[in-house]
Amino acid sequence: MSGRSTPIRAGFDARRPYGQASTMHWGVVVFPGSNCDEDTLHVLRNVVGCPARFVWHQDTDLSGLDAVVLPGGFAHGDYLRTGAIARFSPVMAAVEEFARSGKPVLGICNGFQVLLEAGLLPGAMLRNRSQQFACKWVNVRVENASSPFLRGCAPGQVLRLPIAHGEGSYYAEPDVLARMKEHGQILLRYCDPEGRITDEANPNGSVENIAGICNERGNVMGLMPHPERASEPLLGSAHGRKLFESAVRSFSEVPCS
Repeated sequence: MSGRSTPIRAGFDARRPYGQASTMHWGVVVFPGSNCDEDTLHVLRNVVGCPARFVWHQDTDLSGLDAVVLPGGFAHGDYLRTGAIARFSPVMAAVEEFARSGKPVLGICNGFQVLLEAGLLPGAMLRNRSQQFACKWVNVRVENASSPFLRGCAPGQVLRLPIAHGEGSYYAEPDVLARMKEHGQILLRYCDPEGRITDEANPNGSVENIAGICNERGNVMGLMPHPERASEPLLGSAHGRKLFESAVRSFSEVPCS
């Protein structure tokens, strides 16, 4: 577990009632081939209770937004390699500036891949070691509960989330990994239900079982599991809701510049 993790701040309550209104405005970027955009918008609006709207990939104006999500799917058909074309969509220049200003950006699955291609997160994504598409429930362990995206979780807490990807094997060079560990950038690792980090629990061959990371500043997060598909008990898990609510509470405390 990352040595940078700290206990949850006193007064933080992740058990926020469904639909309780928030003034944090979210944008969900839609690329040709996105297929989790509607799911993400639903969770933000109807589960977390935030104003949210779609942002088309050709848009360049993110004014009025406090946070941006790059959802899952197959942006531009994942031609060349995942995220390689989407990275050059007009919206991404605005997303990069948005992130540089300190505002939160969340990339889920395909969105994580786009953030890697754009250089907003370190490392790269490879084909699953099985060379097959993986679609199943997995367990991930919270490695850094001081992340603004995970402050509703306890250090070491195990979350049950689904995955659905063919290129989800995260990789970074040893020196890059060392720097990431130093700055607490490894946020989630694949584990067994008891929280043990094992090769058997690694669904895609990711280096050191990494499932989610952030940038050094901490305002940009990418993860391969789908929190939006696990944000209501009816879906089999509500653990994913913790990520969205953590971000809302964390980034609402200090207005973004």
